[in-house]
Amino acid sequence: IMYQRLVKMFNETKVRYEIIFVNDSSPDNSEKVIANIVANDYNVVGITHSRNFGSQSAFLSGMEIATGDAVALLDGDLQDPPEVIPKLYYKWMEGYDVVYGKRVKREASFMMNLMYKLFYRTFHKLSYINIPVDAGDFSLMDRKVVRELNKLPEKEVFLRGLRAWVGFKQIGVDYVRPERMFGKSTNNFRKNIQWAKKAIFSFSFVPLEILSYVGLTLTGVAFLGILIQVALRFILPNAPQGFTTVIVLILFFGGVQLLAISVLGEYLSKIFEEGKSRPKFIRRSILYKGKKLDSAAEIENFKSNIK
Repeated sequence: IMYQRLVKMFNETKVRYEIIFVNDSSPDNSEKVIANIVANDYNVVGITHSRNFGSQSAFLSGMEIATGDAVALLDGDLQDPPEVIPKLYYKWMEGYDVVYGKRVKREASFMMNLMYKLFYRTFHKLSYINIPVDAGDFSLMDRKVVRELNKLPEKEVFLRGLRAWVGFKQIGVDYVRPERMFGKSTNNFRKNIQWAKKAIFSFSFVPLEILSYVGLTLTGVAFLGILIQVALRFILPNAPQGFTTVIVLILFFGGVQLLAISVLGEYLSKIFEEGKSRPKFIRRSILYKGKKLDSAAEIENFKSNIK
């Protein structure tokens, strides 16, 4: 269905196209379906990863071998309608280097919509660069933008943040994001929290700044408490001592310390992950013009020829 809608859209737009399907080790028959498409349309390339590396790595895998003057990114569940791509294309023709889809409405539950909107606005406020709100990975980028994104060495990738970080001339196009047409989302509350942490800790130092302010404030409060305690010793020498207050204060300061350690741990874990320098993805095979390239030499030669 996705292939048919893409081809119809490209033909109506009257542009030459190249479609790259990335099978991120899907458990269904995606590899077989892609193979059939590649065999009948030489404008289609199929990539299969050795395991599931995540959506961001899948996008980068396709971007690395894309040959067009512009590259459009969209998920395979058709939540990003292919019919919106011409709107992105026409804006690119006007001279914009990055045209991203802006979700003005999401066909989901009220609570889900509220949580997404809250996240994007919080992320926008916390980030040290201007990241547009309600903008996902769905976008069309000029070749020079794709080249710069491919050159970035970091392993923990948050594409919509990096897309804003590289700069260039950017603009958003409004669209309504429907529910997924098929398949079941693997996202859950825990994964969404991990996604939010990945975004914030990649593009914001505000959590560390907050810890600094909290530390200074608590130090000041503690110093003031010492002065008050010393004064009360002289003013009310027979006043009872507050055992409960001491326990509460110990628990409070202990909780703050654990929170501070966990925030520092998030940043250290990103440094640790980057330091390992593992590849962002591993391709098991590439389907190209009816041929299956599955040896290391064939895949490497294909990449070299593309470049």
